[in-house]
Amino acid sequence: MTKHSANNERIKRKYFAYLKEAKRHSEPTVDAAAKALNRFEIYTKHRDFKTFHFEQAVAFKKHLAEQKAQQSGEKLSKSTLHATLTQLKRFFQWLAWEPGYKSRIQCSDAEYFNLSDKDTRVATAQREQKVPTLEQIRHVIKMMPNSTAIERRNQALIAFTLLTGARDSAIASMRLKHVDLVANSVNQDAREVKTKFSKTFNTFFFPVGEDIRVIVSEWVSYLRDENLWGNDDPLFPATRIALGLTHQFEAAGLTKDHWSTASPIRTIFQEAFISAGLPYFNPHSFRNTLVQLGQEVCNSPEQFKAWSQNLGHEKVLTTFLSYGEVACQRQGEIIRSLASPKQSAQSDVNDIAEAVFRKLRDSGAGMQIK
Repeated sequence: MTKHSANNERIKRKYFAYLKEAKRHSEPTVDAAAKALNRFEIYTKHRDFKTFHFEQAVAFKKHLAEQKAQQSGEKLSKSTLHATLTQLKRFFQWLAWEPGYKSRIQCSDAEYFNLSDKDTRVATAQREQKVPTLEQIRHVIKMMPNSTAIERRNQALIAFTLLTGARDSAIASMRLKHVDLVANSVNQDAREVKTKFSKTFNTFFFPVGEDIRVIVSEWVSYLRDENLWGNDDPLFPATRIALGLTHQFEAAGLTKDHWSTASPIRTIFQEAFISAGLPYFNPHSFRNTLVQLGQEVCNSPEQFKAWSQNLGHEKVLTTFLSYGEVACQRQGEIIRSLASPKQSAQSDVNDIAEAVFRKLRDSGAGMQIK
């Protein structure tokens, strides 16, 4: 059985370069396109894309709907179907304009990858995100051990994520010089820090508790004063692996290397939450927690704009639309509270009026009633 098609591989490389260089998509987006195309090629037994016909799209769509996820064993979700088919639709729309293909493929044939309107609504519906509360995060940090260098790093890592709302990829690439304990801020310099869209901005520590700031401050002092690390050394160094007494590889302190990916950070978060008896929340969910906190403490548009900029958002609408969803429970509390404000406001007005009347009466001011 054919394992690949040389023509397909060549045109896929060109498409991936187009996504990355022309459309400026990130590596995860390119990987998603590659995964979708691989699924389609396995189904068609790696037939040349030049033989594509809309009937293949219809048949593959039915085939994909019957597939089961490897981990859960259940059928693929509507969102997975939608994401996969959307990637394929975009590819064949692009392919229909490429030399050697545009005489064989109709651009309209790519439309057959569309899900039904009903399934599309199910796939793209906004669902309430699971967000940890500030109290839950603080509980996790408090429960974490901190006797060894690795344990101190792990505790400081989660505290720093709460304190700054930084993304895990940025945290993995930060250096000691990026943290200013005098100004209580972090300089996310895109020349050295892997920020989203390579944006450079300053983040000032969020007001999440002095104890959280102290954990981070003591960690920085530990690296600088006790270990004598310099400005260019990693803020959160990777674990050093060495051959132990049992002749097996095991954790043996810290190295002066950065983590190559953010995967170890997510593992640390998962182990910390589970050890604290709570469900796992990934590092990115802390940003949602901070947005919810901002909605509570900010009292003016200017304050929330500053809060939004602190998360690295150029537009405050990004904060509202991507992170600012009101939790379902809080939504209910707000709606229920709206039943009483008018009565409460009228009561306040009456109290003020009575107080004014008493003041005038006690002062002896005459009042004529006409």
